Amino acid sequence: MSTHGGIVMLTEMLPFLPPSEKKIASYILKNPREAITLTTMELGKRSCTSGAAVIRLCKSLNVKGFQELKLRIAGDIQKKAVMGYSDIEPNESVTTVIEKMTNNSIQAIQETAEFLTLDEVEKAVNVLKKAGRIHLVGVGASSIIAQDAQQKFLRINKNAYAFTDMHIAALQVANAAPNDVVVGISFSGKTLEVAKVLQLAKQQGTNTISLTKYGNNAVTEYADIRLYTSATKEPAFRSAATTSRIAQLQVIDILFTCVASTLYDKTIKHLDATRDAINFLTGNKKE
Repeated sequence: MSTHGGIVMLTEMLPFLPPSEKKIASYILKNPREAITLTTMELGKRSCTSGAAVIRLCKSLNVKGFQELKLRIAGDIQKKAVMGYSDIEPNESVTTVIEKMTNNSIQAIQETAEFLTLDEVEKAVNVLKKAGRIHLVGVGASSIIAQDAQQKFLRINKNAYAFTDMHIAALQVANAAPNDVVVGISFSGKTLEVAKVLQLAKQQGTNTISLTKYGNNAVTEYADIRLYTSATKEPAFRSAATTSRIAQLQVIDILFTCVASTLYDKTIKHLDATRDAINFLTGNKKE
C-alpha cells in the first residue's frame, strides 16, 4: 500500500463526488493536518455529514478504508516540497529545459508509483501471464505506449497486438477468447474509441485492463482491472504528452518486468532467441 497520494486523489475526484462526500473531501483538503487526527465519526461531524459518508468517500476513492486515506494524506504532508510541474517559457536556455523536463519526469514517475495499488498490479500480471493474446488499444500519443508494450511482450513470446485503427481493433476483439486480455490506454480516460473497444471486450467476457490518469472515467468503467498514472495536469507546453507518456511507459515496464520475472526461465530463453534473431538480421555476430 502506498503512503502518499491522498491529496491528489481528493483533488481529482472532488468535482465528481456526491454532495455529502464532496463536503468531506473539501474539509480534508482545507484541514489536512487536523483530518488525519480524527475518527470517521468526528470527521463526519466536522464536515456536517456522517461517519457513513466518510466510509462511502473512501470507496469512491478506491482506498480500503479511512485509515489508508489518512496514511496517504499524512505521507503527503511529510513529503519535502518539490519544484512543481514546470512549463517551458519562450527562449529557455538548454540548461533550464534539462532541469525542468527532468523534474517533471521524476515527479510523474513518483506520483504514478503512489497510485499503483498492489492488488490491481498483481491481478494485471496474473491475467497477462496467462493470456492467450494481449490486445493493446490506444489513440494518438497513447498508441505509442501500446506499440512499446507490444514490442516488449513479443520479445518473451507473448502474442501481443497493438492497434491504432479502432475498426481493426473491434474486429479482433469481437473474436477474442475468454483468456485473452484487452488493455485500454488513455491518459484522460475520455477516449471514446478506447472505451468502446473495452466495452465490446467486456461483452465478450474477455479480461479488460485500463491505464488512465487517476479517477472515474469512460475507459475505467469497462475495466476489470484499473491501473492509474499520475493525475497531475500537463503543462500548457506539452510536446507529445511528455509527462503522461513517461508515466504510462513506467506502468508498462512494471507489468512487463513482473510477467517476465514470474516466467524467468522461459523469459531468458525467449530473450536470447530474439536477441540472436536481431543480431542475425543486422549482421552482428553473436558474442
